[in-house]
Amino acid sequence: MAVDHTLEELMGMLGDFGRYQAFQFVLHLLAAVTAGLHMLSLVTVAAVPEHRCFIEGVDSSSFNTTSSMLDFNTLGQYIPLNKDGELESCWMMEGLNRTTCTSYVYNNTYYKSSRAIEWDLVCDREWMGALAQTVYMLGVFTGAVWLGGLADKVGRKKVFCWSGLLQLILGVAVAFTPEYYSFLVIRYLYGIFGSAGSYITGFVLTMELVGPSKRTPCGISFQAAFAGGIILVAAWGAVIHDRMLLQVIYGLHGLLLIAHWWVMDESPRWLWMQNRKREAIDIIAKAVRMNGRGLTVDKEYYLSKDKSSYAVESTPKTTAGLTDLFKTPNLRKMTLNVCLCWFANSITYYGLSLSSGNLGGNPFLILFLMALVEMPSYISISFLLDKLGRRSITSSLMLAGGICCIVAAYLTKGSIESTTIVMFGKLFIAGSFAVIYNYSAELFPTVVRNSAMGLGSMCARLAGASTPMIILFQSFDARIPAVIFGVISLISGAWVLFLPETNGKPMPQSLQDGENFGRGDTAFSSCMGRNKTHMEDMPPAQQMVQLQTIER
Repeated sequence: MAVDHTLEELMGMLGDFGRYQAFQFVLHLLAAVTAGLHMLSLVTVAAVPEHRCFIEGVDSSSFNTTSSMLDFNTLGQYIPLNKDGELESCWMMEGLNRTTCTSYVYNNTYYKSSRAIEWDLVCDREWMGALAQTVYMLGVFTGAVWLGGLADKVGRKKVFCWSGLLQLILGVAVAFTPEYYSFLVIRYLYGIFGSAGSYITGFVLTMELVGPSKRTPCGISFQAAFAGGIILVAAWGAVIHDRMLLQVIYGLHGLLLIAHWWVMDESPRWLWMQNRKREAIDIIAKAVRMNGRGLTVDKEYYLSKDKSSYAVESTPKTTAGLTDLFKTPNLRKMTLNVCLCWFANSITYYGLSLSSGNLGGNPFLILFLMALVEMPSYISISFLLDKLGRRSITSSLMLAGGICCIVAAYLTKGSIESTTIVMFGKLFIAGSFAVIYNYSAELFPTVVRNSAMGLGSMCARLAGASTPMIILFQSFDARIPAVIFGVISLISGAWVLFLPETNGKPMPQSLQDGENFGRGDTAFSSCMGRNKTHMEDMPPAQQMVQLQTIER
């Protein structure tokens, strides 16, 4: 890999994590908070409370009180019972015939208003509520693909700040959208900028600024901040019962990112690679002063040193792309394995999050606890990741999370046992989801690392878009979604055992390095003492196209 020694010398003057990096890191971290908040906002704004058919002559209005929801003596002659002995949500009796509802009565214990109540997004229209969340996830998918590339071209700071402004505007505007299909359009745009633009660029800015020893805890902190955003969803939802005002409050959190245009710096690494080296050196000099390391940056010296180095640089650079991940057997196997891992983690994580309203008890408390339970997982991983290794932690957490999903599906809905098992499932999946970011970056060679991470992220967003639709299967059997999530997690968790361990090993650089990395290294070969190094079993030279690596 071509290393710019002048840039690395300059960045080394900062140290791994000083006051300057801490300040910038906090600014970047705010984007993770708003991303988590926007991602799960529909859980409260479009909540589907308990409901039943509106009975003419019995109910005074379609927004009736809770007391009439379960009055079996009065309603038994009008509404049939389901197989669990509860009142049907979507059917009523006309004489001896079952008919669908023309309007509904909603339980207003926790939700006084929501999009689902206003537009009757229940029963045969339930898919419309799920589609709204799917459209948002597709927006996040678009943002991950489009804004990630845009940030490489125009700069991380521009994409971050414009995304912050647009999530503010769209987050407020979506509250006043009176019609369903225009609501979907704004939700799609809201997904692009609300949970993709600032979050992704903020993560990259942090990784490009802090030293190697701090990248793992800083990366995991982004996951914790995302969970913090979900906690805010629950907190505001419990306090504000008007869905329009609640969405406005959610959107106004974009104000947290507006001042970044004046106080946040562009990535010095990006500026350097764009040949805007004087600007990069100015930022580094400011950072060195703020860190108080007693060093002085001689700007003219480093500019002249770089010009001298550039004059002798004559190595041609050859690019590699996404298709190279599938051309050779070992890389192809790792790529497919990692793609499934991203997909499984995402679909289980969001499946458990979006299903929080189906658990018994206060839905705001349940959502709060499901976000809070992630924190111990992140803290533990920060200490254990470099001791136990990536493979064992990822596989163990996914297997445990999958088992929890399946077990909870067969316990009594709303029971303490069921809720506890779901909480543990969320804890395990949140942990493996955090690890897969670092694990993926270490598995693939430098020349295709960005492509591999982008592909994994795309799989995660597709999983997120699929999750609301899978949850609809609960209308056939309440256990189906949880079993699907659990089985996918179990399959992926078992397959992860065939990936090589990356802990303590040098990262592969070229495509040939990537093809030979960890060949023969699985959890089973390690147990039997036959673990091979990442450079063994190198294929003949004629089987590989020798490519020089490029700078990230």
